[in-house]
Amino acid sequence: MAQEIENSSEQNRYHKEIDAVQYLSFTMENEEYGVDILRVQEIRSWEPVSRVPNVPYYEKGVVNLRGSIVPIIDLRERFDLKFTEYTPLTVVVVLQTRDGNRTRTMGVVVDAVSDVITIDKNKIQKAPDFGSKVSNEFITGLTSVNERMVILLDVDKLLKLEELENYNN
Repeated sequence: MAQEIENSSEQNRYHKEIDAVQYLSFTMENEEYGVDILRVQEIRSWEPVSRVPNVPYYEKGVVNLRGSIVPIIDLRERFDLKFTEYTPLTVVVVLQTRDGNRTRTMGVVVDAVSDVITIDKNKIQKAPDFGSKVSNEFITGLTSVNERMVILLDVDKLLKLEELENYNN
């Protein structure tokens, strides 16, 4: 009994020492990406959107989400990856972004959602300048989860687009 209490106390201390964060992981073109789970409002299956004229090609349009108009962007196209047809696995991840004191809701189309992963903050590495198809300005870091490389994205920088200001005005 005393051994169990000691082990439990040891585990609690261990968890307190780990500064962990959770990310929602998703895939696009065989690469795995992650966004802070605290920024994820919901995950929706792909559904047709209302097109908005004169917006960049990666902005698919808007949807009415329980009374709020939410812009939807295709993350694959935003990263200049090859367009593919949407499949039943294609989802829209609805994210909360912050710009100063303002909070915005936006949806990003991704190939498929993978998992919720817990990452020790100490194991997140800075993104090297590796000439990826994804601009480094959107990447907060890289980490390895079960021998898979996960690219962690900065939601605020990713979705901070001057063109999207039109939706909020």
